Amino acid sequence: MAKAISADDQIFDLRLARSAPDLFPMLEALYGARPDYAGFRDRLVRALRRGWADRPDDLKRLDLRRDLEPDWFQRPGMAGYVFYIDRFTGSLRGVLDKLDYLEDLGITYVHLMPCLKPRPGDSDGGYSVMDYRRINPAFGTMADFEAVSRALRDRGMSLCIDLVLNHTAKEHAWAKKAAKGDAAYQDYYLMFDTPDMPRLYEQTLVEVFPDTAPGNFTHYPAIGKWVWTTFNEHQWDLNWANPAVFLEIVEVMLFLANKGVDVLRLDAVAFMWKRMGTRCQSEPEVHMLLQALRACSRIASAAVLHLEEAIVAPAEMLPYLGRGRHDGREGNLAYHNSLMVQFWSALATRDVRLMTHVLGTHFPDRLTNATYATYIRCHDDIGWAVTDEDAAAVGVSGHGHRAFLSGFYEGTFPGTFAKGALFQVNQATGDKRISGSFASLAGLETAVDEAGRDLAVQRILLGHALIAAWSGIPLIYMGDELALTNDYGYLDDPDHAHDSRWIHRPRMDWALAEARHGADTPPARVFRGTKTILARRRATRALHAGHPLRVVSSGNPAVLAFQRVAPTGTVLGLFNFTEGWQSLPEAWARALGAGRLHDALSDAPVTPHHGQIALPPYARVWLT
Repeated sequence: MAKAISADDQIFDLRLARSAPDLFPMLEALYGARPDYAGFRDRLVRALRRGWADRPDDLKRLDLRRDLEPDWFQRPGMAGYVFYIDRFTGSLRGVLDKLDYLEDLGITYVHLMPCLKPRPGDSDGGYSVMDYRRINPAFGTMADFEAVSRALRDRGMSLCIDLVLNHTAKEHAWAKKAAKGDAAYQDYYLMFDTPDMPRLYEQTLVEVFPDTAPGNFTHYPAIGKWVWTTFNEHQWDLNWANPAVFLEIVEVMLFLANKGVDVLRLDAVAFMWKRMGTRCQSEPEVHMLLQALRACSRIASAAVLHLEEAIVAPAEMLPYLGRGRHDGREGNLAYHNSLMVQFWSALATRDVRLMTHVLGTHFPDRLTNATYATYIRCHDDIGWAVTDEDAAAVGVSGHGHRAFLSGFYEGTFPGTFAKGALFQVNQATGDKRISGSFASLAGLETAVDEAGRDLAVQRILLGHALIAAWSGIPLIYMGDELALTNDYGYLDDPDHAHDSRWIHRPRMDWALAEARHGADTPPARVFRGTKTILARRRATRALHAGHPLRVVSSGNPAVLAFQRVAPTGTVLGLFNFTEGWQSLPEAWARALGAGRLHDALSDAPVTPHHGQIALPPYARVWLT
């Protein structure tokens, strides 16, 4: 008599059949020519089945719920908060005490910055991982992590953590075995016996950290190898052409998913595949790998999303959200770097024409089973990703504009309101990247009177309102909701002094947070304004990420305009990027669908004057 198949096994088989067309053609293209391909494929299916069998019952129910509600992450109730654990509360257990604060703000998505066990000493801010299955002991234990994930889940909050795919720390167990001469583990990395091949590759590679980590290879005389190290000497690039690496990472993904992770932020994905004669970034195989990894999650942990970290130009970024044959099958989320860059560009120039051109030309009005992670600031620097072609389209010099933005936000350009710090100046191209907190770059640090402080507050709320109304999940970086300014204390820390990005990684000021509801200070005003923005976002159904977003010309170079077109009616977003009053024709707004002239953000009517809609300095209006 045949053994009955359990309900769990039947569900697994159904999910495997559903995602097989997304998975196996990718694997065959990547690894099918290898003699061990059949064995690899069998081992992968066994690993997926084992991951599903080990999945806790409550997470299996969550899988089912999200299968039934596949747009759950596109809904306007989604709003994210991003922080370093030690800088937010000191430990994972401390996070539990601050969930009321996050709930008060309106957060439903929490990104714990790198929390897996890093190498000792310099770990690139935690992105040099030596053990994917252990928590950084400075933050707590895996049991603490699971307690946080359960508490978040109980409050309807999703948990995001970083999973670095391009490299491991040189102290990782795989790397240690490779260094000892184990040929199988040496094939996990990109290692060369002579410098000949590295020199050939270097001819077309770019340097990520030219100041602190020039070149892309490191020679280790003790092991007689040149190792591919794109980012830092202590970060060894993985060899994704080896299917054993794919299998290892899938097992790690399932392990973390079963600990309660909802979103895997896949770090440094653009660099995963190497090809001679190219930049070794965003090669076609990268998208095959990412589609296959996504399929694996859909099979064994269907509730889990993939956020793909690729800070590149629009044409290169959009494929990470699925284009062409990968449409709807790759990442669910990717950072909208262009929106961030164009916000700062328009704020400095008081002119939205470049912003309108870039955002209206290079991006589709909607995505399949995917959306953007929108942000104004993050833990990283700002690179001025403005191409010469886009700059020329609005009559400016690309090189000149990038130089202007660097000077403006460093704080050296005459008349600037901003205060930042340079990061990784490229002497060959003259390009300069910028570090700085949202509040300091928006002018709060340099303000000398109440009027200046008020303008800075309005600039900050302009940014929060923009990312909340755009298509995607708005992400607030820790402290930006309280207008925390630059932290210059990093210069006194030997581990941080060389990296200006620590200027915008301050410790949370809980005294300011305690006063957020009663004080009339910039931090309290920003908190209350941000909380209102997120509450009004939740109440505005047209901001669902599945509804089209269409950038339109306002006819006024100071005002950004876009439509969110929904069956319930159009929302017309209007954003004044200047410290002066602006106006737009009432008839123009009505023609674009804003027939009621009601502001969904303030939940109040908008009264035209002599046929014009008046917009105060740094106004943000969601006109219905």
